[in-house]
Amino acid sequence: MALAFASIGMASAEDGAAQPVAAVDQLPPDQHVSETVIELAGWVVASNDNQGYPFAIMDKAAAQILVFDGDGRLRGAAPGLFGSATGDHTAPGVAGLALREIPGRDRTTPAGRFVGGFGPSIDAGRVLWVDYDSAVSIHPTATGVPAERRAERLASPSPDDNRVTHGCINVSPEFYELIISSTFERGGVFYILPDKASLAETFPEFAQSRATTQVSH
Repeated sequence: MALAFASIGMASAEDGAAQPVAAVDQLPPDQHVSETVIELAGWVVASNDNQGYPFAIMDKAAAQILVFDGDGRLRGAAPGLFGSATGDHTAPGVAGLALREIPGRDRTTPAGRFVGGFGPSIDAGRVLWVDYDSAVSIHPTATGVPAERRAERLASPSPDDNRVTHGCINVSPEFYELIISSTFERGGVFYILPDKASLAETFPEFAQSRATTQVSH
């Protein structure tokens, strides 16, 4: 992947002397990032929708997660594992169920804008909550159930086998340690693109801005 938009934000004069930090790119060779992701990242910074906080954009269809600092500089890009069921909403009451009790149809990763951060969990210690109310977090792949082959799915070049979790987002332990944990130590904003819902429904302000820009061109 060409990390051509590694610095979406406008550097201040104070940053002029700073050496740029190379982004960590774990995406498979020749795998592209969608124009929607690039445009959304630009809009987040231009509109200050992240309010200066670091942010991540997750593309479920491409099984990608891109992480930016508060100024819009790309810190890393990597494959991710997402909910095994396609869908953009969280089923009522799913957060109160044990993983094994969640019906297959309800194992979705919700779409939308979420403000999250590190916090305690009942059974996994301190985790990075994307959305506490729906019990969706980002965490490194673990051995888990061997039959699920999560590490192998994450390493495969195709996104087609990356839908396997109960709704949470998994990344490699290396990416989690290098990028996720340090970037979101004080929290951040998470944008998850939809499977089925429209962009207008999921990110109405972004969609309106995008439509206006396209008309003006």
